[in-house]
Amino acid sequence: MYVKDAMSTVVLTIGPAHTLRQAAQLMAARRIGSAVVLDSDHSGIGILTERDILNSLGAGENPDRETVQAHTTPDVVFAAPDWTLDDAADAMVRGGFRHLIVLNDHGPVGVVSVRDIIRCWSTAGARAGAVPA
Repeated sequence: MYVKDAMSTVVLTIGPAHTLRQAAQLMAARRIGSAVVLDSDHSGIGILTERDILNSLGAGENPDRETVQAHTTPDVVFAAPDWTLDDAADAMVRGGFRHLIVLNDHGPVGVVSVRDIIRCWSTAGARAGAVPA
């Protein structure tokens, strides 16, 4: 199976000037754990995850004053739609993160999460008649 089979194609995109509270509200409303940050002036494409918001709150920062730009994950790893799910899982394990932005030649086309990969692997195993250990 491939990333294109598992990824979510409905992607929340936000700007770097959004506050962390605004980002959290948008993510919570969609029940998702990450948002793609589009910053045409500086870094291009980034990602903000629920962990980034949690780290800020844990440090006592004010979510109404902190902007997304200051809390995006610094070393973003991107996936291609034709990566295998094994490739994506390996990248996540090596990098210690749970989300990958999926890019094609035109920009972001999706996000794949650990949950997406597990869902696909679980469904594939059930179709193949695998018996849980």
